Amino acid sequence: MNVKREDRVGIAVFLTPVLVLFTLFFIFPIIYLIIVSFVEWSGLDTPAFVGFQNYLRIFNDKVFIRSISNNLIWALCAGFIQVPLAVLAALMLSYRPRGWKIFRTVYFFPKVISAIALATLWSAVYNAQYGLLNGLLRVIGLGHLQTNWLGTLKTAFPSVLIYWLFYIGYYMIIVLADIQGIPQDYYEAAEIDGAGRIRQSLNITLPLAKTSIVTCILLAMIDGLRQFAEVYILTNGGPANRTSVMVLYLYKEMQNYSYGTSSAAAVVLIAIGTVVILTIKNTLGRENL
Repeated sequence: MNVKREDRVGIAVFLTPVLVLFTLFFIFPIIYLIIVSFVEWSGLDTPAFVGFQNYLRIFNDKVFIRSISNNLIWALCAGFIQVPLAVLAALMLSYRPRGWKIFRTVYFFPKVISAIALATLWSAVYNAQYGLLNGLLRVIGLGHLQTNWLGTLKTAFPSVLIYWLFYIGYYMIIVLADIQGIPQDYYEAAEIDGAGRIRQSLNITLPLAKTSIVTCILLAMIDGLRQFAEVYILTNGGPANRTSVMVLYLYKEMQNYSYGTSSAAAVVLIAIGTVVILTIKNTLGRENL
């Protein structure tokens, strides 16, 4: 398509401020981050170029490998457990049962609460002595299942992860908004043909809402890769670094004034995020993103 010279000038004028801000606050910091990842620097002394030593150091660190593993598990659970639960809730609310507006508000409410506040709340729930979870187990006669949920190797990471997966409100609202935009003519024609609600959902709703569902999967997996606040508040990576994640790892490296290794960890996190985005795009369809 041919664009007139006047139009090209107008497009350039409107895009220039955005490009300048994007370069200043995104491209330049990434370039700076990559440069710092190749030096040894405490922030106080003169940076010394060390090549790929920082990358070799973090990939030989079992804590960093554990952090990558935890983040990947978190991302996969977010994309393929949290989002399907959100889609199911959106489908149920799209039929507008009695009190559906109340349920919509209740599901979304945790999204408006600080992640730190929610993590603090669940820290009390998981408390080994006075926590609600152990108290409930005692009441129902399952006291033998009581444990230190955040302090035991086998239960620490699942405890941090599981409660977060059920906060589905944000993705539910996105899918629900898309579903409500589907023309009713499709459903009326399906009813004439004798299709029930389940078949309508499978053959009409889900295919037409695929774009928003794929978008939610992408957002959820990216959110799973950048987890920090919940882990920091609940366990700070413990016990024995079993719940460590990449952002927490690079944060601790910065606390130790190891800006080179923390920058290398950040570069790896960006690279993994890019791979995840490209994988979803190529697997679920280019037309959906």
